[in-house]
Amino acid sequence: MRTSVPQLAAKYVYPALRRRLVEILYYEEKMSQIEIARLLGISQSAVSRYVEGNRGVYIDVSKYKDIDRELRILAHRIAGKKISVYDIQLELSRITMVFLGKGYACFLHAKLDKDIDLGKCRTCIVLFEPYTKSSRS
Repeated sequence: MRTSVPQLAAKYVYPALRRRLVEILYYEEKMSQIEIARLLGISQSAVSRYVEGNRGVYIDVSKYKDIDRELRILAHRIAGKKISVYDIQLELSRITMVFLGKGYACFLHAKLDKDIDLGKCRTCIVLFEPYTKSSRS
């Protein structure tokens, strides 16, 4: 079954990034689940599922050091309450585009969609390349 790039981003990449952000806020910034939920504009139940490892589990974002660094910067801004819920969503969306533009989701996309030839497909890399140039990494 075909998996489009927007589906890949919405169903796998964005949740994995949000999970890692929640982990950083919870374990490193020592924020409560209720506070994280309020600041991210999601339910406490969703935060709990991220913390428990029941959501956003298809990609281990922590192994991509450049992306992890961007999420840590974002977490620090959130913990300092120097960013709005809208700007958090904007930053997570931007980091999603960077992740895709660097080809980090290609392995998963090919696993989900057996018709993808990783030797030929450059869709995300070409489409999201401008985001990789503006990233902090």
